[in-house]
Amino acid sequence: MARIDYVDEQSPAVDAELLRAVKARRGGQLLNLDRQLLHSAPLAQGWNVCMGAIRSQTRLDGALRELVILRVAVLNRAPYEFAQHAPVARAEGLSQAQIDAVQAWQASPLFDARARDVLAYADAMTLQVQVPQPLFDAVRAHFDARELVELTATVAAYNMVSRFLEALQIDIET
Repeated sequence: MARIDYVDEQSPAVDAELLRAVKARRGGQLLNLDRQLLHSAPLAQGWNVCMGAIRSQTRLDGALRELVILRVAVLNRAPYEFAQHAPVARAEGLSQAQIDAVQAWQASPLFDARARDVLAYADAMTLQVQVPQPLFDAVRAHFDARELVELTATVAAYNMVSRFLEALQIDIET
């Protein structure tokens, strides 16, 4: 049960223009995450723009993006984040077997060298914050500067998302 009541579309203090923008990014629906963010219009607006850029305006391969999002969800024990992104990961080309293997990726033969380096990068950023130079160099071999920034921002942003979700105990949509 969420720790704060959800805002709904009829709540008197909801900014109608912001509501339309969030729904447009979400394909016409609001998620429980959005219903919490809408308690703060400035925060919801910034979140919508930033996460929209990460999800749809980067050059980072969509399968890798979703792979690191799923890994961050596992590491941060954020089932909402995992539940929301597993279908997106499938749509971006990850197999169900790969999605299932995210928890123990180190022992799985399902990931190529690039995916393994990206998963290790997500692990380091999430668990240690600092990324060892040899790992950064391994990741850098796969990406140009823009993609490195996008990968790093994706891991960082979804750490923020999972911490927000778990602190407020946001319910998974049923």
